[in-house]
Amino acid sequence: MSSRSRRSSLLTLLFLNAVGITRPWDLRSYTGNGLALMTGRKLAYGDFHTERFLTHLARTDAASALTAALARWTHDLWTPSSPSASAVYYVDGHRKAVYSDALIPRGLIGRTGKILGCRALSLLHDEQGHPLLVTTGRGDQHLMTGLPSLVSLFETAASTVQVKRMVVDREGMGGDFLATLSKGGQTVITLLRSDQYTGVESFSDVGLFVPLDHDRHGAVIREVASARFALPIPSEKGAFLSLTVALIRDLRRQVICPPPNEEEPSPWYADLPDRFAWWSDPAWQGVPAPAPPTAPKLIPIVTTASEADPVELVHRYTARWPVQENIIKDWLLPLGLDVNHGFAKIPVVNSEVAKRREALERRLENIRGWGAKAKERAHRAGVLSTRLWRETKEWGEAQYRELDRFAQTVEEPRWSGRNRHPQVDSTQDRH
Repeated sequence: MSSRSRRSSLLTLLFLNAVGITRPWDLRSYTGNGLALMTGRKLAYGDFHTERFLTHLARTDAASALTAALARWTHDLWTPSSPSASAVYYVDGHRKAVYSDALIPRGLIGRTGKILGCRALSLLHDEQGHPLLVTTGRGDQHLMTGLPSLVSLFETAASTVQVKRMVVDREGMGGDFLATLSKGGQTVITLLRSDQYTGVESFSDVGLFVPLDHDRHGAVIREVASARFALPIPSEKGAFLSLTVALIRDLRRQVICPPPNEEEPSPWYADLPDRFAWWSDPAWQGVPAPAPPTAPKLIPIVTTASEADPVELVHRYTARWPVQENIIKDWLLPLGLDVNHGFAKIPVVNSEVAKRREALERRLENIRGWGAKAKERAHRAGVLSTRLWRETKEWGEAQYRELDRFAQTVEEPRWSGRNRHPQVDSTQDRH
């Protein structure tokens, strides 16, 4: 292809979204003149020519050259002439569904919980929210795998920039990963996973909690304190990485505290009166179990820096949503990829939770029916027992009276005979 044809083909790919086209296949039905005007042609290229050009790009490894050119362009566009050494960059990863008949790596897509053929996106933004670089990888590529190559590629393309401070999602919370970046002189701010700590006792050097946020009435709803956390390094046995922590305590959200380590904890109903045990009584009412002890939810934001202001650390990490997450949503919407990450705002029923709730509701309804039938059977059994007891008692008394009459009939001749014998004997003696 000539340089002019390559330029027109490349501009066709770049300006597809400008005319409402998301895939080259849609060029089959495109009859407008806007795409041709932007590419310097009389008529726009069709889908066959565009897909053939994509094949040439793949064979010549043009993706690397285009990615480097993109990094240089965004650097010249957004980075000042003298970048600050303390500048913060935001790194995140997403999954983008791919429509293809070929077998490609699969991954979990957003809140849908479905496993689809996809590509993994690694995104780099500056602290103002400007997108600097986006790279793609296998659908099963983890963020900790794509981040080093993403940062290295941007630093190589923009030779005047050194990415020293990064804010990463909790996907980057790994001991070996953070230790490697820390040894390379890079500082990472991320969020501690909930399975890595149990409570305040998991942290050391916990300072005083100071107000962080207030509601509209002036009441404190979140507090923050400085702390330290020892993160194990799996590749080095017995080694730990010391992290600085901004420990947030959310007073609006309460979580259940783990039970104390007792040898034989007494049941909650041990001190209830005996009358609560007679469930068969029609007037009986169940006593609810006491609520388990709760504590404010902890949100630990950690950094590999030796020292950090906890309030500044919180504000730096929470800026991820306006300067990166929302920016990602803005450019996913025109690409038609918003459904992958739940930005379409469509309520989705959790099928597993719905199944469990339905099973528990059926079980509760069955237990209530069994309880009512059991009370009814107990009442009938009590009435039957009383009637049988009375009948048995009457029958026993009748048998006792019959036995008494029989005993009297047996004993009467003997007693009457004893009364006659003395008279006969005395008569014989007289004769």
